[in-house]
Amino acid sequence: MADLVIRNLHANIADTDTEILKGIDLEMSRGEIHAIMGPNGSGKSTLSHVLMGHPGYEVTAGEVLFMGEDLLELEADERSRAGLFLSFQYPFAVPGVTVANFIRMAVNAHRKGGPEGEDDPIRIPEFRKQLQEAMELLEIDKSMSSRSLNEGFSGGEKKRFEILQMAMLKPSIAILDETDSGLDIDALRIVSGGINQLVGPDMGALIITHYQRILDHVKPDRIHVLMDGRIVRSGGPELAHELESSGYAGIAEEVSA
Repeated sequence: MADLVIRNLHANIADTDTEILKGIDLEMSRGEIHAIMGPNGSGKSTLSHVLMGHPGYEVTAGEVLFMGEDLLELEADERSRAGLFLSFQYPFAVPGVTVANFIRMAVNAHRKGGPEGEDDPIRIPEFRKQLQEAMELLEIDKSMSSRSLNEGFSGGEKKRFEILQMAMLKPSIAILDETDSGLDIDALRIVSGGINQLVGPDMGALIITHYQRILDHVKPDRIHVLMDGRIVRSGGPELAHELESSGYAGIAEEVSA
């Protein structure tokens, strides 16, 4: 069985009859890169929020299995500790909390209830070593670790710090919600390089994006086109180039027909 299995997933905006997801089916595992593409309003970000347990959405049908466990029965923090990670489209600022302290608190929260001998807080020297290595990977100046998280950061810096958190938390599946938005060419190269180095036998990535450009740097195994709350087409990397040249109109016509 795949590590992440989504079957016939339906979801509404909480306390309303407004259905956003209308039957999502998707399977992926560690070591794989999948991309979800689609026009605005198709349900891409909603899918990421539902998977992480955002209280603004209500699952009305379907199931999600993660590492063989019913994901929908877990609270958001439990999903994170189980190995699911979400990189936000619009990362929030946390004034007064430094990057280093924020990440160390997140790492320690993950260690609670972990394997025997690993549930104690991470030792400071070990944490500093891991953080420095991850910051070097993403070409982040070490002085940035003492700044308040995302306060006054550029769009590119915010996205790099999202990938820094991913590097430190080491999830099994990372959901990257429009990580490429707001990035210039250099920042896109750095962020993509970090993703490529982190994804491997122990980590997979589900990339949500409007555009093909990040997929020139991060090569997906599968691409899924999401429209009106459904995955209407799946294919290999060549599907991204088709969408880039012809847009979503052709697929929309096929779906209508």
